[in-house]
Amino acid sequence: MSGLPLYPTIITDMVGSALTIVLACLSLGYAYLLNRRHPENFVWGFLFYFCIALVAFSISRGAGHLVKQFLLMSSNQAMWKIIDPYSGGLNTLLLISASAVTIYYRKGVQAYRAVENEAEKLKRANSKLEEMNLHLEEMVTERTKELSKSEKKFRHLFSNSKDMVFFCDTDQSVMDINASGVEMLGYNTENAPPLNLSTIFNDEDALSTCMDGLHIQGFVRDFEVEFKKADGSIIYVLLSAAAIKDEKGRMIGCEGIAKDLTRVRTMMQQLVNSEKMASIGQMAAGVAHEINTPLGIILGYAQLMQDDFPDDGEVRQNLEVIERQTKACRKIVSDLLKFSRQSESAKEEIDVNELLAEVLTVTEHNLNIDLIQVERNMAKALPTITGDPGKLRQVFVNLINNAHHAMEKKGGTLFVATEYNNTAGQLEITLRDTGTGIRKEIMNRIFDPFFTTKEVGKGTGLGLSVSYGIIQEHGGSITVESPVPNSTTGGYAEGTAIRVFLPVARESAVVGRRTGGAAVPDPGKTPEKED
Repeated sequence: MSGLPLYPTIITDMVGSALTIVLACLSLGYAYLLNRRHPENFVWGFLFYFCIALVAFSISRGAGHLVKQFLLMSSNQAMWKIIDPYSGGLNTLLLISASAVTIYYRKGVQAYRAVENEAEKLKRANSKLEEMNLHLEEMVTERTKELSKSEKKFRHLFSNSKDMVFFCDTDQSVMDINASGVEMLGYNTENAPPLNLSTIFNDEDALSTCMDGLHIQGFVRDFEVEFKKADGSIIYVLLSAAAIKDEKGRMIGCEGIAKDLTRVRTMMQQLVNSEKMASIGQMAAGVAHEINTPLGIILGYAQLMQDDFPDDGEVRQNLEVIERQTKACRKIVSDLLKFSRQSESAKEEIDVNELLAEVLTVTEHNLNIDLIQVERNMAKALPTITGDPGKLRQVFVNLINNAHHAMEKKGGTLFVATEYNNTAGQLEITLRDTGTGIRKEIMNRIFDPFFTTKEVGKGTGLGLSVSYGIIQEHGGSITVESPVPNSTTGGYAEGTAIRVFLPVARESAVVGRRTGGAAVPDPGKTPEKED
């Protein structure tokens, strides 16, 4: 055995060591290329670091073997004995490093899989985001259309509502109000001034009550209040409002809806007046019958006694005074009977234009004396009505006398017009004067029996009451406007307009549908005179 040569072993050891270094370096180079091409791949990254440890171990071990062989061949065994422990220790450390990398491979794989799962989730989320981004424009467009449609509905409701709709800020300034609200307040919709609730509310206490309700409860409901119009007149409205609050619950404004109740309130007052006059009429009928008999006896005896005294005697004059005053009392009793509708009515076909012409023939002379002109605007071929011409004549005489009294001090114009309302099937007779008008505080009392603004001795206060009863007896109605709305300026004209509505006769209603009617006299227009 000692005689065998060692050169093949030495050569094999040196070649193997060199080849180990070369192959390890090639593995490292290949792992580097793989890791560079797929840097996100955990396996290639692990293989790259493992190859680094393997190359270090291969170089340490291969270099140690080569140095050993060179030293032994050069008879430097002593030098090798010094180097040998260090070479073996270094090889051991590098081998431990390679082993450690291998041991932690499993933990690395688990971590890699966890990261990969998270990456997959993130990828799916990104995919969803990309899909959402692709459809985001479509979604925005669709939502924009929905918002536009909703805004159009709101704007349509806001603009076309016949009630007032408004929005206010914390200073009670009206930020936005619809056209109906502006018209309700009597302003021009095109150039309405800035509005504030303090100027709209007629009563400051009512405004304070409304604002307290908004602050405390957050709303007010069915609150009856008076609003002041542009011309200073008052309208009655039913107000409902709600507070507008921010995200912290602080009130930053309010929104409200107000419904005009002026006409309803007027109709209710007229209904009350109607019931009042009905009860008074029943009482008046009984009183009139009781008084009429003694008055007739007094009048008869006074007329008989006049024949017993000379015409120029004092007693004769006193008897004439008694006669006149007794006749005045009988006239009042007669009006009471007419007011209570106890007298019989003669029903016949009546041409309203002819009836008004007869009344104006009798009254126009006295009107002209006081510088009052009469303007006629009669509709042609009006349908007839059924009623008592005497009573209706009395109604129009009373109304013309009232207009005369309102203009007698300064003159003016009396507009008389007739019109047929095809939809309602009734005639509308309008008498409008340019006189002093009717004060607001007495408007609701003008049809009350015995109520008059005339001086003592100039009226009994039964004219309008009797007229009201007669028109009701004929199935009609009376309305009064003072001051009179002016459609041209949008304001009001001085004076009073009384409109009488009477149903047409059934037989003439068909004819009336073909005839049409004249326009109601408007303060902004000048009616044409009828020949």
